[in-house]
Amino acid sequence: MFNERLKSRYQLEPFTEKDHALLIDWVMDEEFNLLWGGPLYQFPLTTEQISNHVSRPEIHPFLFTVAGQVKGYVELCDKQQNQCRLCRVLIASESERGHGYGKIMIELAIDVAKTKLAAEEISLAVFEHNFRAISCYRALGFEIYQADQASRVFQGQPWTLLQMKKSCI
Repeated sequence: MFNERLKSRYQLEPFTEKDHALLIDWVMDEEFNLLWGGPLYQFPLTTEQISNHVSRPEIHPFLFTVAGQVKGYVELCDKQQNQCRLCRVLIASESERGHGYGKIMIELAIDVAKTKLAAEEISLAVFEHNFRAISCYRALGFEIYQADQASRVFQGQPWTLLQMKKSCI
């Protein structure tokens, strides 16, 4: 996927307890909390919520770094045998979104899913109005297979959740 020079520049590193404050700082309002985390987390995000979630054995959380600087967060979740879910994808700084970091981070996560979790299929869920994320996922080969109409409501507005997946074989 990446040559060795790029592998050393872009990395996924284990997300640990000392990193919880980063997520808390990045998720600054209730709408973004729902967009990023779905119903899993209640706003405001707390260390206890994060610990309870990431301590589950099927959750594999990572920080995304570029040349040693933390730029984002992503999770992989074991689903069934040979199936993995890409979750809670985040490039932390708004000013760094739209510059290809998300795509690189997801490519690295796909590589981990295939090589370490033996995933043959990767799925994800994204809200229909998150156009930038959908474009990124499509560019990486994910396809929509289901739309869950009004699966969430925020301030009286229904949000449709798109289910996407990609084969890794």
